Amino acid sequence: MKLRTKIQLFTSLFMLVLILLINASIYFLFYSNTVDSELEELTEQVNTIVSNLNANPDIPPTELLKAFLPADGIIRVYPESGNPIVHSKDKEFLSLPGAFTNAETSEIILFEGERFATVSKPIIWNNGDVVTLQLSKQLVALSENMRTLFYVLVLASLIILIPTIIAGNVLGRFLLRPVKSLIHTMRENIKYARWKKIDLSNRSKDELYEMEKTFNDMIDSLKESYEMQEIFVSDASHELKTPISIIKSYAQLVERRGMDNTELMKESIEAITLEAERMQKLVEQMLALAKNKEVHHAEVVDMNQLMEETIAIFTGAYGREITLKHDSEAHFVQGNTDQLKQVLYILMDNAHKYSEDKVDVRIGEKDDAVIIDIIDSGGGIPQQERDRVFERFYRIDKARSRNTGGTGLGLAIAKSITLAHGGKIEVESEAGKGSTFTIKLPAFKKMDSEN
Repeated sequence: MKLRTKIQLFTSLFMLVLILLINASIYFLFYSNTVDSELEELTEQVNTIVSNLNANPDIPPTELLKAFLPADGIIRVYPESGNPIVHSKDKEFLSLPGAFTNAETSEIILFEGERFATVSKPIIWNNGDVVTLQLSKQLVALSENMRTLFYVLVLASLIILIPTIIAGNVLGRFLLRPVKSLIHTMRENIKYARWKKIDLSNRSKDELYEMEKTFNDMIDSLKESYEMQEIFVSDASHELKTPISIIKSYAQLVERRGMDNTELMKESIEAITLEAERMQKLVEQMLALAKNKEVHHAEVVDMNQLMEETIAIFTGAYGREITLKHDSEAHFVQGNTDQLKQVLYILMDNAHKYSEDKVDVRIGEKDDAVIIDIIDSGGGIPQQERDRVFERFYRIDKARSRNTGGTGLGLAIAKSITLAHGGKIEVESEAGKGSTFTIKLPAFKKMDSEN
């Protein structure tokens, strides 16, 4: 069963049940009030008859009763034993049930499909006996009124129910139009490999609008992810193609002339080894870039200590002069130690590769952010290149980068890790005057949290 049919069926059935309950309440309330009114009126008539019988003892009771005989009813006087005295204008009423009773009663009886109001009252007859005066009246008006009311209620129900069915159908169409549009768009995207989105112009901002907007956001995200994947695969293939070609060329050279030429064999092996290491490093960095999109095992990290350890490693490995400037306070961030250390390694390695003089490092804190500046005195970065240095596989000087073993992925990895930690990485540089790479990470107040 389609959702539109379910909506229409539910609204129609709900309204039908509601109408039946309301109409039944109206019908029975009207019936109850009318019956009570008829019985009260008939009781007053009986009391009037009794009063007149008592006030006119000289008039024969049977003659007096005829004066109060209703056109659509019957008056009977039941003695405790024997036949009753009956007055009626319609012989059909003679078989109406009745009997002697010592209690005053009023009731509605159903006789041959018609309703009769009956009031019975014990009185003292002219001979001193106790008899029952019973007045019965056919409720002709009540039956006609109830029939008319029934037809009116049925007609009113149809008048209400038909628009309800139409409104349910319209409501179903209105609610399901965005859903159908979404299904159609999804099928088009699957069938034709498109990145089609839903038009949200002139739409009220309800839950259906939010659903469609979320779908459009998802399409944008998938498109961006797909395009980045294509770029990544394309760039990786391009980067791997060069070392593979070099390895293949040297292998063929060794096969042709290297068996008898020791120098050529040594040169070829060194080149093949170097390019194999480059391929290994490229693959490792691509894996690192894929993994470092989120923080793993967050902890409180002392950036002063982490920076000092990094400087000690680079000083020992390369013998370069690296100065560290920071205030006496410790600077903490919350994150993964290994990932943050990787960012520092990448920036320190860049400073080592692209400059010959000393490297300056500064650590400070401003506006609830730990700020780390790594300053080199290398050739700098031209202004037009500055915004692209964090892109994957981008290298300013491709020949020099290849000689130093660069893959163009280091800064992209550093940016990915920094963003995952809620920070950002920037560069200030000028050609010929060196570069300053700045890391900004949210500060973690260790002392406050411990207190």
